[in-house]
Amino acid sequence: MSILDRFRMDGRVALITGGNRGLGKAMAEALAEAGANVVVTSRNAEDAVAVAGQLEEQYGRTCRGYACDVTRPEDIAALVASVIAEFGQIDALINNAGINIRGPIETLSLEEFKAVQDTNVTGMWLLCREVASHMKARRYGRVINVGSMLSVVAMPDRTLYATSKGAVLQLTRALALEWAPWNITVNAMLPGPFGTEINRPLLEDPVQYEAFVSQIPLGRWGELEEIGGLALFLASDASSFITGAGIVIDGGWTAR
Repeated sequence: MSILDRFRMDGRVALITGGNRGLGKAMAEALAEAGANVVVTSRNAEDAVAVAGQLEEQYGRTCRGYACDVTRPEDIAALVASVIAEFGQIDALINNAGINIRGPIETLSLEEFKAVQDTNVTGMWLLCREVASHMKARRYGRVINVGSMLSVVAMPDRTLYATSKGAVLQLTRALALEWAPWNITVNAMLPGPFGTEINRPLLEDPVQYEAFVSQIPLGRWGELEEIGGLALFLASDASSFITGAGIVIDGGWTAR
């Protein structure tokens, strides 16, 4: 098999949570372009179905959109069952759904802390648990957990988000060791500043925006399409000997 063929996803099925916008949608586009049939989720069914339709029309793959609240175990069980029933398999799982609440710790509530952990960590753990028996039975799987550069460094006013993303990296490492005997790889993508909706408050504040740019050696925020190459690499057979890794894609921020 040629090296370029190892990046192909023909006949593979990829499930991407939070795939209706931002980085999730960009990753869905990359995998569909490489040949994968793609399932995207959103809390809003109409959003997910609309994006799936766009992917199907643009790339000629079979794509579906489902509503799923990753904090609800029953939603996750129904989602995985539906995807397997329709496609017969799940080859790649990208756990991308996430939220962020910023602020000094004394201004934040316990409910806000729990909300961030429930979406960013518990939902990811539940999805991994739900696909476990399926991937083990097939002795194949590519799991990509979307962390953050805040999985490895910190910033003020980010106790909720940094706590959750640190947990994502450790979940990834532990699960990579657990699933290695079944040829299932588990890796984490650790994005830095990208122009996503979750970062809109920073993008719209000139002072904060410039403060971020000053910390990025490449001197700019990431473009959404720049996430696609790493997602495809980790979801394809090109990364078959990589597991338990946390790969930063941050313009050099964490290299300082």
